[in-house]
Amino acid sequence: MKHSSFAGSAPDLARRSLLKGVGLGAVALAGVPFLAACGGSGGSTDSKSLTFGSGSSDDVPKRAYEAVMAAFKTKSGDSVTANVVPHNDFQNKINNYLQGSPDDAFTWFAGYRMQYYAQKGLLAPVDDVWEKIGGNFSDALKKASTGADGKKYLVPNYNYPWGFFYRKSLWEQKGYTAPKTFDELKTLCAKMQKDGLIPIGFADKDGWPAMGTFDYLNMRLNGFQFHQDLCAHKESWDQKKVSDVFDTWKALLPYQDPAALGQTWQDAAKALEAKKTGMYLLGSFVTQQFTDPKVLADIEFLPFPEVAMEGQEAVEAPIDGLLLSKKGGQNQAARDFVEFIGTPEGQNAYYKVDTSNLPTAKGADISGFTPLSKKLSETIASAKNISQFFDRDALPAMASNVMIPALQSFIKDGSVDVKNLESQAKALYAAQ
Repeated sequence: MKHSSFAGSAPDLARRSLLKGVGLGAVALAGVPFLAACGGSGGSTDSKSLTFGSGSSDDVPKRAYEAVMAAFKTKSGDSVTANVVPHNDFQNKINNYLQGSPDDAFTWFAGYRMQYYAQKGLLAPVDDVWEKIGGNFSDALKKASTGADGKKYLVPNYNYPWGFFYRKSLWEQKGYTAPKTFDELKTLCAKMQKDGLIPIGFADKDGWPAMGTFDYLNMRLNGFQFHQDLCAHKESWDQKKVSDVFDTWKALLPYQDPAALGQTWQDAAKALEAKKTGMYLLGSFVTQQFTDPKVLADIEFLPFPEVAMEGQEAVEAPIDGLLLSKKGGQNQAARDFVEFIGTPEGQNAYYKVDTSNLPTAKGADISGFTPLSKKLSETIASAKNISQFFDRDALPAMASNVMIPALQSFIKDGSVDVKNLESQAKALYAAQ
């Protein structure tokens, strides 16, 4: 999510209010001028303290990182000063933040959105940290944490799969069964609508949530590699494969919440909790919104149904973690902090508070996994391919300046101009 070359006027990185995820928590705060709250310290070099910039502003992930900081201080004696900024604002101002006075360590994402800032020289490599913790991570996680220069920049904390979430009790009451194919999904939606429900909860006020639907339909129709190549603009937008994605999506539009463009993902989560919607396509961070234990225990997960070529081999499971700013790389305490988040001990501290995300380190305590967490974990483990998210895999400007308005327009009237998408993509990618 960013902009042209992310220069001076911080591009509108396509926010992923999401979720805390990738760490984050999402609180939309339009207009905070400049991440002023974040990192005025400019990165400390005191070896016994560090500053930590966090976009995990929702209550659950915020408290989870507080638990991590407390555990780190107990273990090392080093103190961490956190600067928590509303999620969307953190994302949207990241360019100015990193070029200004950033904190030593900060929450961010894997994929292109990490590699971009590494190439700009705004991050400190953490290969020395990986020499100590590398054995805790899978090859897929190692790859996702590596920049284009072959150096490591991210220490993964957790990831979270996207799929349909629903209330088990509602489905049992109505006699619904989980769809395995797209045709079965459409049939189920028609039945839900007849039963007076909004079949698919949907919220796209912030722009990024609809990318999840696009990514899944694209991967299910055209395959994981095509998703990667389209995001990298190795494939063109003005071709039948892309038009087919939107044409297939049109079949779902009548079943998606008509109020989507006016509500946030948190609003749609409340509708699911209230049993006003039959299911909701989002990342597992959606469960952060369910504070009633009975409701949380009633949530079930359904992988996105197969549509065409690759069945359900690919799963969208973005990876969030910690990075060091260029200045932070000079602070040993900051290096120790990002190392800590890459250990079972650090991730256990996080997961005890935020169970909506799945720890990535081998050896992390999963004995307390709920049936839902086990299913989410198994979904990721059994996937042949794991994608990030469009706004993490693609050029930031393409995600925020082109895709968000295009998808919102499509949701509104069901039309899209793929030739226009291609012309904008050509100009943006050529400028890199």
